[in-house]
Amino acid sequence: MHLKSENILRIAILDLYEGFENQGMRCINDIIHQWGTEHQYQIDFKVFEVRQLLQFPDINEYDVFISSGGPGSPLESEGSEWDNKYFEWLSAVKEWNNADDNIIKKHVFFICHSFQLACRHFEVGNVCKRKSTSFGVFPIHRIDSGEEEIIFEDLKNPFYAVDSRDYQVIQPNHSKLRAIGAHILAIEKDRSHVPYERAIMAIRFNDYMIGTQFHPEADAIGMSMYLQREDKKKNVIENHGEAKWKSMVEQLQDPEKIRFTYSKILPNFLSQAVHESLTEVC
Repeated sequence: MHLKSENILRIAILDLYEGFENQGMRCINDIIHQWGTEHQYQIDFKVFEVRQLLQFPDINEYDVFISSGGPGSPLESEGSEWDNKYFEWLSAVKEWNNADDNIIKKHVFFICHSFQLACRHFEVGNVCKRKSTSFGVFPIHRIDSGEEEIIFEDLKNPFYAVDSRDYQVIQPNHSKLRAIGAHILAIEKDRSHVPYERAIMAIRFNDYMIGTQFHPEADAIGMSMYLQREDKKKNVIENHGEAKWKSMVEQLQDPEKIRFTYSKILPNFLSQAVHESLTEVC
């Protein structure tokens, strides 16, 4: 790693949006550079277009990896070229981290679609389609393992996050989780009025890989402006109703909700990756 001598953090972003318009990539970029400024690190980063161009980062060249959300099914891509290459890359990162002679480990954060793919890869739960789309600002409930998780440091329980998905991870495979040393960190809100199992919302897969099914990168101001664009407002109202649109705009303005989550989870992840890497070097 290049951190100790140069104060440079090299970050690779795996873009799974397949060319679709989104706010996620802008938000990830903003968080990375805000963190770099605050901690006095020069950020050297590159975006890799996974699904359209089959681009994947060289493990040797980067210190940290963030894999984005994206549209479509995390199941129907199974067997496709990009899906196969994505799991080849993920296996290569695991092999790097498991090798004793690689003192510096590579940290990976999976967001939403990427999280669902990782759950499929590690076989830690049932990845399936939801009965209806989850879209809005919702409470995320930490469970026991999540209380000590560093990426959630300073967050309340529950905390709030943007959720936007048609798929989910349920029915955890506890024997598989134990076998790989993984821990479920958080689950979705309790919906006592419906007979559905609560989805898994965050997992630490191992010491160096972690992910969330929600969007920790969503920023309140940008998302609010995005939702108030006439075309986006119309789309949300048509698909989810005016009450949902109003609720999202109101909750995005609450400093105790999305703004706080945005300021903590990914920055905590970056700080942890740097701290552990410097400790390993020393």
